[in-house]
Amino acid sequence: MCAKKTKKKSKSSGKAKPKAEGKSSKDAGKKKKPAKKSKSKSSEKPKAKPKSKAKPKPKTRSKPKTKAKPKTGAKAKSKSKQDSKKSAAAGRTKKPAPVSLDLSETHRRDGYSLLVMLGTGTPGPDPNRSGPSLAIVVNDQPYLVDFGPGVVRRAAAAEQQGIYGLSPHLLDTAFLTHLHSDHTAGYADLMLMPWVCGREAPLEVYGPPGLKHMTDHLVQAYVADIDQRLNGLEPASKTGHEVRAFEVQPGKVYEDHNVEVHAFEVWHGDGWTCYGYKFICPDRTIVVSGDTCKHENVIEAARGCDVLVHEVCSGEGVKWRSPEWRKYHSTYHTLGHELAEIANEAQPGLVVLTHQLHQGVSDSDLVREVRSGYSGSVVSGKDLDVF
Repeated sequence: MCAKKTKKKSKSSGKAKPKAEGKSSKDAGKKKKPAKKSKSKSSEKPKAKPKSKAKPKPKTRSKPKTKAKPKTGAKAKSKSKQDSKKSAAAGRTKKPAPVSLDLSETHRRDGYSLLVMLGTGTPGPDPNRSGPSLAIVVNDQPYLVDFGPGVVRRAAAAEQQGIYGLSPHLLDTAFLTHLHSDHTAGYADLMLMPWVCGREAPLEVYGPPGLKHMTDHLVQAYVADIDQRLNGLEPASKTGHEVRAFEVQPGKVYEDHNVEVHAFEVWHGDGWTCYGYKFICPDRTIVVSGDTCKHENVIEAARGCDVLVHEVCSGEGVKWRSPEWRKYHSTYHTLGHELAEIANEAQPGLVVLTHQLHQGVSDSDLVREVRSGYSGSVVSGKDLDVF
């Protein structure tokens, strides 16, 4: 059980009213935890020791213990050519790529956003990939998309890596793409465990029709747990267990001082509604496809965005599946070459693969499938990757 954290963050009152009503409750403030400063190893340059009464040796990136003589002749020319190539490469304009951040300092600048892959898995129980979920963190405020199995523990792991905004007691805003079990099996965990860890604000969740029905049944399922924590000796918040579920329509569904969020409809089977989301942050725009086939709405939402997070299924690997599974995956999901077509039209700064249906191929092979038809930046996301 988590010890209750006393630090709280401030909650903005600038949220736009959603198109559907939910249960109301008072929000509680939360303070930021001071960040730990750490020096980046890449910024440290070893100093070569100069010989006495001689010219100092040129700086080198090799181990400083080695007292190598200055390079001359052919070796010097070779090194000069290598330096020239590095300089030329550094001068080129590159599209965004996964970054190694000093998380204790960099992301705490006002308006600086982080994209954190909390879970990149599928219904298959891969121990290295938790259920589908990601977080966009701005000013230590987290905004979750989906809540697959393991969402709270992955958030806690990200906090331990220096992202204070993913401290479990701060998880109070989420967006659901669709009602599939692999995207929602962590819902009860998100409702209750952050509350046990000290959350005082009610959880707000925005999603497609059917969300309220699911929410009401989960609350009923945990009535005994909630009653015991509220009325027993446990010093639990009186409001942190509450859930406000909002069933939204396509368009702007949320806005506060950090982000503006738009929902757009995608297709992942008949008989229900499925969404993707566009997050307009102070520093960039991030689009999340949700589970979908190749869809025009994704292209329009992602046109010119900074980051497109998109599901993908290997077109090569699926060839080896049964006819029934081939039909399902090629109809309900986006194959590698189809994602390349989406990216070519939308031209995002970076494509991040998630919910990877490898179908027996390797991660690198899946990336190659997309890159074979698209020359932009593509990476395959893994749990706890930060962009």
